Amino acid sequence: MKCIGAGLARYTSEIDPLSPGGHAGDVFTGYQVMAGFYMKRFTGKVVLVTGAGSGIGKASALRLAAEGGLVFCVDMNPDTLDATVAEISEAAGQARAHACNISDEGEVNACITACVESYGGLDVLVNMAGILRFDDTEQLQLDHWQKVIDVNLTGTMLLCRAVLPHLVNSRGNIVNAASTAALSGLPCGVAYSATKGGVLALTRSIAVEYAKRGVRANCVCPGDINTNMTEGLDFPATMDFDLMPRISSITGPKGPEVIAGVIAMLASEDGAHITGEDVRVDGGTLS
Repeated sequence: MKCIGAGLARYTSEIDPLSPGGHAGDVFTGYQVMAGFYMKRFTGKVVLVTGAGSGIGKASALRLAAEGGLVFCVDMNPDTLDATVAEISEAAGQARAHACNISDEGEVNACITACVESYGGLDVLVNMAGILRFDDTEQLQLDHWQKVIDVNLTGTMLLCRAVLPHLVNSRGNIVNAASTAALSGLPCGVAYSATKGGVLALTRSIAVEYAKRGVRANCVCPGDINTNMTEGLDFPATMDFDLMPRISSITGPKGPEVIAGVIAMLASEDGAHITGEDVRVDGGTLS
């Protein structure tokens, strides 16, 4: 089992000297390019991102920091977490790291307290931490099932529950990670699919319960996204790989930054009239 995966790749690019802040011969990292040219929809906003050490979580932390957010980065892996914060800081963004096991109630509560004490409040929760495994359903061991439930579903609930009082105060919002596996069958993925269906239902319930208190809650449903969550997976011997093309996109796999862009829209004022929604980002897989 792996936490969600490979981060937004860094790259260098020569900047057009006619562009804002550009000078002939300047070379910037990819994140610095983003920080210079994205809208600033999160200036002064405190954003907590889980899974921020890699994959969609890291891409989201980079994107929201590039848009001016004060990002509280959360992950179980302190090394990858520190790398994300360093990358943001190098580009003059603002971020802090906090290692946390999101399936542990005490650690989650301490995490939220640390975020609020660090930045003085909380405006957005981006819940991207998760794990994926494949098992023959008849051979699925209860402890493996429970681990996926604990991280993907219980962890999401614990974070939502802990942040809601703060989001009521700030009239903030939540973006949770569901999946196309919540909307369509995933062969040998009963545990993962069950958790993502649960996240989808949980998010809709929060959206309805808190709508009159000014809090929005939405899901993204990624599909065919390249992260290290999908690298090095163990498949059961009974896996029928002829079934796998049904979960592949028409346009081909994309990087986690395409999900981060949708998350940024949902979490910003551009998404002010969107709540209880699941936004599928899968290159037409389920169309």
